[in-house]
Amino acid sequence: MPIGYIITIVIIGVCTFTALIRATRLGILAFYVSVVINEIPHLAAFFLVLSTALALVEGDLQGTGGIILLVIAALELVGLLELTRRSIRAHAVVNAVAASHGAEISGGGVRLWLRPLVFPVPLRPGNVRRIGGLSYGEHPKQRLDVYRHRNSELTGPVLVYFHGGGYSSGTNRNEGRVLLHRLAAQGWACISANYRLRPEAGFDEHLADARSVLQWAHSNAGIHGGDVSRIVMAGSSAGAHMTALTVLTPPKPLSPPPYSKSRPEPADAEAVPRIAAAVCLYPWIGRYFGRGEDESQPSTPLALDPSNAPPIIIAHGDHDSWVPVEAARELHEHVRAGSSNATWYVELPGAQHSFDALHSWRNAAVVEGIVAFLRPIGDVAELTDSSR
Repeated sequence: MPIGYIITIVIIGVCTFTALIRATRLGILAFYVSVVINEIPHLAAFFLVLSTALALVEGDLQGTGGIILLVIAALELVGLLELTRRSIRAHAVVNAVAASHGAEISGGGVRLWLRPLVFPVPLRPGNVRRIGGLSYGEHPKQRLDVYRHRNSELTGPVLVYFHGGGYSSGTNRNEGRVLLHRLAAQGWACISANYRLRPEAGFDEHLADARSVLQWAHSNAGIHGGDVSRIVMAGSSAGAHMTALTVLTPPKPLSPPPYSKSRPEPADAEAVPRIAAAVCLYPWIGRYFGRGEDESQPSTPLALDPSNAPPIIIAHGDHDSWVPVEAARELHEHVRAGSSNATWYVELPGAQHSFDALHSWRNAAVVEGIVAFLRPIGDVAELTDSSR
């Protein structure tokens, strides 16, 4: 029996089947099993076809057992093609949402389709520079990276991004990189921050770190070509939870920079700069661990008045098994009901949690939608030198 081939089709089969169904009851397990194959199903299909061809050439698929294995492989290939169709469909979904808000998304050209096809790893483009490991506090986790265009004469708005990980894991170099690279290539100053994690830190420390990063951006982003009068806050999962809490909380604004010895930065640790817009990717919206309805400080954005909300875009997958899509729908309805600003909601067919970890077709579509959403914040001229 072709043991190696059997192992191959079992692994691909389990991952493909889990990605095809909405396996919310499996929760985190379904996420880990399906998240990669859900974003690069075409590469899994290529590997399956190659493995099958090799097994045929070596004569490993003889007799009834071989026919059964071929039938299983064919069914898996059909499933992978369906996952590919769902991924590609994200472009039409994002375009429709943008059009409903009077915005237009550029076609993106060949690169938008070719890059995810052949090389879905989100490597930093050559025209974007990363300044890493900058400190905004004394704790080892209080570090951030700045992404900016290598042309130091370019200036643009500021994006401040927070990673996900359930407040217990994750780093600022896993998710969101396609978005950070895309905006930095357009002249934005993009900040991606780490923050203190559970169990060492709790809810108050997470939000304090978020405010500290925003204060750091307000004071320092100008050095990196950022216009601190236009700051956008963004995050994935737990980072989106922090983002929603921050932008829905009544603001305690900072005075504008630059600061000096005669006019120091305000000492209020809860003060944050004005947030021009927010980006929430597959947001978690529940109460913080162990908290109930009697909590003194709200730890869910649903308990906050949305009238303070800036323009917000929310993107979530309808196959998210970690944070079910109903949470994003509820957040969208909550904000839309009370905010006079634009509220975009993009529900991605077949998408899992952490769809922004790879440079997939789905993630590329979402990033183009975010660019269109943010265009009123900073209409920076498109650059052509490897900006995507």
